Amino acid sequence: MSRAMIKLLRTPELPRCSTILTMTRPHDSQRHERITTPNPTTRHSSHSPLAATTTTPPARKKVTIPTLLAMHAHHEPITMLTAHDFPSAHVADTAGIDMILVGDSLAMVALGYSDTSEITLDDMLLHCRSVIRGAQTSFVVGDLPMGCYEISPEQALGSAVRMVKEGRVHGVKLEGGEEMAGTIEKISRAGIPVLAHVGLTPQRQHSLGGFRVQGKSAAGALRILADAMAVQEAGAFAVVLEAVPPAVAALITRKLRIPTIGIGAGSGCSGQVLVQVDMLGNFPPGRSLPKFVKRYGDVWGEARKAIELYREEVKGGSYPGVEHGYAMPAAEFEEFERVVEGGGDSQGER
Repeated sequence: MSRAMIKLLRTPELPRCSTILTMTRPHDSQRHERITTPNPTTRHSSHSPLAATTTTPPARKKVTIPTLLAMHAHHEPITMLTAHDFPSAHVADTAGIDMILVGDSLAMVALGYSDTSEITLDDMLLHCRSVIRGAQTSFVVGDLPMGCYEISPEQALGSAVRMVKEGRVHGVKLEGGEEMAGTIEKISRAGIPVLAHVGLTPQRQHSLGGFRVQGKSAAGALRILADAMAVQEAGAFAVVLEAVPPAVAALITRKLRIPTIGIGAGSGCSGQVLVQVDMLGNFPPGRSLPKFVKRYGDVWGEARKAIELYREEVKGGSYPGVEHGYAMPAAEFEEFERVVEGGGDSQGER
């Protein structure tokens, strides 16, 4: 390396300048363009997800168990939505969702598994930590995945403690009715809020014969009511009713003291929950959805259009443009070019 180049490398960067130089295109390397900018050396982060912006709504109070119970007492519907990572939690929280569920459905929508039985507690802990960093005000509940709570109440409590201590969630959700009452009581008595889940319980799909509507007969509806009453008495702060006829869910809701969160259970529940990926339309055309899902957007379509446009602009050479580059003082580039091209006292030096 020449002495001139070493000297150039040791020269400190200039903090600011007004006249800068940029290249226009790789294939047009001899054309330079002079631009004036107030601070060409500033580089903003690729993302500042929690920075205040002009579109950020005023901060709301943190949603807590008393908040949710007050909403229930005043017949205000509770909104709940799943999230599986920082961005999905951040947007749900910013949109004012009351409760965020880190659901084991992320096994399919985030990890590509065929069903929820494959996901582990360690998987859930990773996603819970990601979600909690994006949810500043929503009440966050983490799903206990299959295999980490069924063996005994002690096993379930140990898993729930890990979800709170390591996953940083505010409460846990588990599937099952009367048979899980002792487990719910064990966790609740330890001070960890429990959201119960009855009706269609996806972790038990094989014993139920698949994803089938529950409570379509009088006997079946009575079993769901008994399950809901049992988890209430065990200490659950609320209960999810999944894939239950709306009339049945509405009657069960009226019989309970705690809120019900419906998913495919009609409008008579105390609140509603959906999988965020489903309601956003973040999936390719042709995918079948459960009957109860309403698609509120077309995230897949918009994302694909944007990615295709990016690909086309890179292939065609229109991106990046001059406005996307970082500035350099013209004199500094001329000195850099002189040294690199072997001008001045760099001739013959090693």
